Amino acid sequence: MRYLHTMIRVRDLDASLRFYCEGLGLQEMYRVENEKGRFTLVFLAAPEDVELAKARKAPLVELTYNWDDEDYGGGRNFGHLAYRVDDIYETCQRLMDMGVTINRPPRDGHMAFVRSPDNISIELLQDGNLPPVEPWASMPNVGAW
Repeated sequence: MRYLHTMIRVRDLDASLRFYCEGLGLQEMYRVENEKGRFTLVFLAAPEDVELAKARKAPLVELTYNWDDEDYGGGRNFGHLAYRVDDIYETCQRLMDMGVTINRPPRDGHMAFVRSPDNISIELLQDGNLPPVEPWASMPNVGAW
C-alpha cells in the first residue's frame, strides 16, 4: 500500500489555486477536465515532493471543482492538511498579505493554522526551530482551526 492523495472539494478553483499555489507554494502537477462529468481535478505537490510526485504521481493534494454549484459543509470534520515550511514567519506573513486570517499564529516559532477559501484547516509546521518573535509571539488565536 502507498499513499496517493487527499481530495478536497472546492467552490472557487481560482481562489483555491491562489491560496494553495501562491500562498502555500504548492505546484500544479497536472489537471483533468471532464466535460461529461462536469468537473475539473487539479493535482498539487509540495515543492520538496515534486520529483517524487512526477515519478509516482504521489503524494498529492487533489482539488476537485464541480462545475455545478454545490454547498460543501464539514470543513472542520475533514481535520487538516499539514505542511512543513522553511520559514513559518515568512509563510504566515505572505498569507496575511493575501488577506488570509492566521487562526493560530506561530507564537512558538513552530506551528500555525490557517484556513483555505473552502474552510479547510491547514497546519503549518516549521522545519527545525525558530525562536519566538514579535508580532507573532503576542498574536491571539482567531476563530477555530
